[in-house]
Amino acid sequence: MESKAAKSLLSLVRMPSVGWSSALQHRHAGAWNMLTVAVCMALLGCLQAQELQGHVSVILLGATGDLARKYLWQGLFQLYLEEAGKGHSFRFHGTALTSTKQGQEVIAKVLESLSCPRDTAPSRCAELKAQFQQLSEYHRLKTPEDYLALSKDIEARVQHEGLREAGRIFYFSVPPFAYAEIARSINSSCRPGPGAWLRVVLEKPFGRDHRSAQQLATELGSFFQEEEMYRVDHYLGKQVVAQILPFRDQNRKALDGLWNRHHVERVEIIMKETVDAEGRTSFYEEYGVIGDVLQNHLTEILMLVAMELPLNLSSSEAVLGHKLQAFQALRGLQRGSAVVGQYQAYRGQVRRELQKPDSFHSLTPTFAGVLVHIDNLRWEGVPFILMSGKALDERVGYVRILFKDQAYCAQSEKRWVPAQSHCLPQQIIFYIGHGELGGPAVLVSRNLFRPSLPSASWKEVEGQPGLRLFGRPLSDYYAYSPVREQDAYSILISRIFHRRKDSFITMENLLASWVFWTPLLDSLAHEVPRLYPGGAENGHLLDFEFSGSHLSFSQPPLEQLVLGPDSAPMPSDFQVLRAKYRDSPLISAWPEELIARLAGDIEAAAVQAVRRFGKFHLALSGGSSPVALFQQLAMGHYGFPWAHTHLWLVDERCVPLWDPESNFQGLQAHLLQHVRVPYYNVHPMPVHQRQRLCAEEDQGAQAYAEEISTLVTNSSFDLVLLGMGTDGHTASLFPQSPVGLDGKQLVVLTTSPSSPHRRMSLSLPVINRAHKVAVLVMGRMKREIAMLVSRVGREPRKWPISGVLPDSGQLVWYMDYDAFLG
Repeated sequence: MESKAAKSLLSLVRMPSVGWSSALQHRHAGAWNMLTVAVCMALLGCLQAQELQGHVSVILLGATGDLARKYLWQGLFQLYLEEAGKGHSFRFHGTALTSTKQGQEVIAKVLESLSCPRDTAPSRCAELKAQFQQLSEYHRLKTPEDYLALSKDIEARVQHEGLREAGRIFYFSVPPFAYAEIARSINSSCRPGPGAWLRVVLEKPFGRDHRSAQQLATELGSFFQEEEMYRVDHYLGKQVVAQILPFRDQNRKALDGLWNRHHVERVEIIMKETVDAEGRTSFYEEYGVIGDVLQNHLTEILMLVAMELPLNLSSSEAVLGHKLQAFQALRGLQRGSAVVGQYQAYRGQVRRELQKPDSFHSLTPTFAGVLVHIDNLRWEGVPFILMSGKALDERVGYVRILFKDQAYCAQSEKRWVPAQSHCLPQQIIFYIGHGELGGPAVLVSRNLFRPSLPSASWKEVEGQPGLRLFGRPLSDYYAYSPVREQDAYSILISRIFHRRKDSFITMENLLASWVFWTPLLDSLAHEVPRLYPGGAENGHLLDFEFSGSHLSFSQPPLEQLVLGPDSAPMPSDFQVLRAKYRDSPLISAWPEELIARLAGDIEAAAVQAVRRFGKFHLALSGGSSPVALFQQLAMGHYGFPWAHTHLWLVDERCVPLWDPESNFQGLQAHLLQHVRVPYYNVHPMPVHQRQRLCAEEDQGAQAYAEEISTLVTNSSFDLVLLGMGTDGHTASLFPQSPVGLDGKQLVVLTTSPSSPHRRMSLSLPVINRAHKVAVLVMGRMKREIAMLVSRVGREPRKWPISGVLPDSGQLVWYMDYDAFLG
């Protein structure tokens, strides 16, 4: 269909010449007509190229809700201001379940409140708002028929105006539980026709854990292609966050040698809020602060800081690919990787808003600090600290990269010059907003380098005497702020229109994020968060410190600061308890003291063995219980004779050694990478051979037995560390199975009742040849089996742990108070 402009232009070609003599017309008619046609066709081509960009329909679902009223309508208006007259025509359809009359009234008020850029004259602003209002309308969308009617209305309008439909944007500003039904209606009744694109914009949360995120992704994937979906994390639209990758790119020369483990001391990614969760307790009870902030906003920022920088930053595919690689390098989180808190008024708010009884106690964290490590060559050993919370002392968000102080200055501090002295702190800060500065900024220590930022969009911050940031006056930094501050949603809506997928979350990256966070959430499910009063009264109560991979609060909890008659006993109120358990020595204590005692005993045994025999053979179990022990050995025992220690596995799951479920992988992550054990002294179980897992014909168990017989005198380990399962199993020797309980085999293949089912394990006879066996039992969930095993005799077929009794060595039980006393 030809537009009016095109018809008018073509009519010029068909018009007869006027005012020329017939002879002249006859003589030059052919050449003139050819020239005229060429010029007109060129102009027509330009018009058609512009016209072919076509009409865009933006459908805002949930158009009367809080998010839409506060941010999204303003973002759509900004899109119109930027794109009007550039070849596309627009129509904005606000939709909701609200009745037509009520919806129209709400939308009218919202449109009236829209604002223009500061440099827009009031008369021009009024004109632009009037144009936008003319292009905006409200529809009630409730049934599939409503979606079909909307689609037909769009098609009819496009046809009537002689336009071509370019595409449709559906922005889901609705709760996730409504996604599937809406997606089904769009897919069946409201998709654009052939040749037009579809973009579907989704707001977080995208699930509560890996399973629910996978379920949501599968559900939406049945209606939309991945390239059609834009998952929004509005932090990626914040100006400073959006500047992280460009800053790294524009300052490659200065940063190439600095942006690594050799120079970075630590990275802090922080979002603090003064408001509490009042009015949002329903959401918080489901997601908590980790699901609300850390799993999405702070993790996305972490990726921007840690990912390898693509050569071509304009390639969305390259950026997303490098981000996924960074996700895959994250070290798994353990319970000791986090500290959590809850402001004291939260429980009362939950009881009121959700009508819970007075006896209800919420375990939802409103504060969390998490220690993250990235296991790659660039970042190995560098701590990344993620922290967020409600009811804190200030509202601020920032990313702080603190560099190592590797200089010594001979002159006194008063003579240090900020731009020259390398003894002053060196840091780069991406200041997201609020706080002392009040707005977004990028700061670089003057003694580091002078950064390059685009002058058209960033300007140097004017000096503010007396203002100090991170221990230094503002004058110590090169500081830049945006020339014009923009709302995050305005930026993201523009990027949706321009198909910049790198500013959004792909399904692969989303699921990778949940794979990382879900184990921590599971481990915290029954953890009682530390109570804090809120605001300035928090004092140092939420301060935390880290050692290795372990994070802990710096001070005892509030209820223990002032002891009353009903105060809970502190760990120091108990001594390490020495007793007997199954006629063998028992050591019981609080977890930290117990682990410290066991680590000390292992070190003492190692020192004694090396002194007598020149080497120490230690066999270690896997699972979660020994993790704290591994960390203690790695970080607190510098006299341990690692160079003369051989490390063996008690058991292994039949998975590749790099699999997160591999016991060897746990040993590597929490111990081996922190100590210096000769690689030829490390003996993983050969569960993965010839690209097969625990195949009988590969004879992996026999090979491991032969290795033990060759290297360990009399196949008698110096020390074997075991655990005890809630069913009485130990190593990978399970109840109701005779495999590995007797006979001459040193190593056996067994079957576990839980996945992964296939296992390789030391047999009971070789365990009982050890000079010393330590059994570590921790946690309240072990209380029942601990009581049961204390009463039974030696019945390894029912309870394999009961068969552990060294032939000529020593058996010692290490139980924490939860397991021993309940």
